[in-house]
Amino acid sequence: MEKLREQYQKEAIPALMKKFNYKSVMEVPKLEKIVVNIGLGDIKDNPKALENAMNDLGLITGQKPIITKAKKSIAAFKLREGAHIGCKVTLRSEKMYEFAYKLFNVAMPRIRDFRGVSDTAFDGRGNYSMGIKEQLIFPEIEYDKIDKLRGMDIIFVTTAKSNEEAKELLTLLGMPFKS
Repeated sequence: MEKLREQYQKEAIPALMKKFNYKSVMEVPKLEKIVVNIGLGDIKDNPKALENAMNDLGLITGQKPIITKAKKSIAAFKLREGAHIGCKVTLRSEKMYEFAYKLFNVAMPRIRDFRGVSDTAFDGRGNYSMGIKEQLIFPEIEYDKIDKLRGMDIIFVTTAKSNEEAKELLTLLGMPFKS
């Protein structure tokens, strides 16, 4: 899936340099990493949920996930500090571009009634976050082998200084924003 990296180098860099009047190629924003996170609210009721979520995330990203733990205790949620509450993967370089290509060109078109992703989910520093309601949109997940539909958060971390630069970068990479 070298296509996305080539597309960035051949099309995105010149277009961004022209639009934002960069003087050097080093000023052009780039995709730094993609973080995929699955939070598990039902882990108390179903202890096997963490193992299943880790298997799903490993299949989707091609990388072994790490377990996330609670930072502090919250009595209302019956949560103790250090308890396992989910898993995440941080993708960089080739795996990051492979995942982004698969997400934009294979998974998102499989979402029912999909009209594009929101363009308001930027954080002000050039990072974009989005949520997916079910893991079935990825081709690696088999419907018969899942125990429960799980959503996930996907965060695109860029070197862009503003939301406008980050949106332009992600658009040139193929992110289908609502028009």
